[in-house]
Amino acid sequence: MPHLAALSRKYDVTLIVNLDDQGFLNELQLPITVISVNIVRQIALWQDLKALWQLIWIFRNQPFQLVHSISPKGGLLGMIAARIADVKIRIHTFQGEVWANRQGGWRVILKFMDKLVARIATQLTVVSHSERQFLIDEGVISSEKSIVLANGSICGVDSERFYPNTAMREDIRKELGINEASIVILFLGRINRDKGVFDLAESFTEIAATIPDAILLFVGPDEEQIFEDIQRICASCREQIKRVELTSSPQHYLWASDVLCLPSYREGFPIAIIEAAATGIPSVCSRIYGITDAVEDGRTGLLFTAGKVDELTRALLKLIQNPDLRQQLGKAARSRVVKLFPSHKIIEEMLGLYEHLLSGYQDAIIE
Repeated sequence: MPHLAALSRKYDVTLIVNLDDQGFLNELQLPITVISVNIVRQIALWQDLKALWQLIWIFRNQPFQLVHSISPKGGLLGMIAARIADVKIRIHTFQGEVWANRQGGWRVILKFMDKLVARIATQLTVVSHSERQFLIDEGVISSEKSIVLANGSICGVDSERFYPNTAMREDIRKELGINEASIVILFLGRINRDKGVFDLAESFTEIAATIPDAILLFVGPDEEQIFEDIQRICASCREQIKRVELTSSPQHYLWASDVLCLPSYREGFPIAIIEAAATGIPSVCSRIYGITDAVEDGRTGLLFTAGKVDELTRALLKLIQNPDLRQQLGKAARSRVVKLFPSHKIIEEMLGLYEHLLSGYQDAIIE
């Protein structure tokens, strides 16, 4: 939202998004045109071809000088359509690779798609330095064509929205039916296998066996319809599992929590970690590219080897059983994100990139 607000003050902006409610920007009163196109996450040949045709038609019938795509599918369809429609400036943002933890044919196919996007785009941005290096090492992007805005992340964090708020902690916990004495481990994000949620469920089953006042709170959409599987894994401690679906107020659940846990297998730069840090909450996360930019191991959180449930359990227990360490890491985490990842820095650099690219476009027209 802040990106769109900043862009709309200087440019004529059109937002293309898979959304039924085209009035969702009304609360901000932004002069932005919203066009709904059914771009789905999963591969769906007929829907994808239909969306591609819609994008080509839109780009050909409106005089766009710049198209910026975000997300893997949005990038593939958006960059192809923009190239066919001869849009001169084509930016794509990489924020996590679906093929990073795949093997065999699917890895080859999905990686080729990212290579195609990188080739078609005229400029690439990547949400973290470690992801950018991974993509360079894998031969997907070049160092000359790609940049990281500021210190990374897709949007930074608004420290005036995400901040420590002990006053709200009790109220949010009452709404969730959680006692003040309980230790709350929060998973915040899309619930799917790649996020390591089964590892978290297995780990929590071990933790709950010895710590009956521990709570595991899931906040986010059940993207793969697997929450029932999580509950089956946690059958012995099912009453200690809480669930909230998609929310526009993640800070509420951060205020109610003690530790954020993201045991993911792939990430570009997880925004939930720096949102948690801004509220003074330490994180326990897998040691993979993207996450290593967001967490300093032993200083702002604890890292473990992805997929190693025993390591995850030890890290969580270390923070659960040591409130002083939680406070120490949480304080350092907030200090770091306020300094390195304020949202205004990302917005300023994005606007600077647009200005630079568009000025070159105008010079080319004059020439």
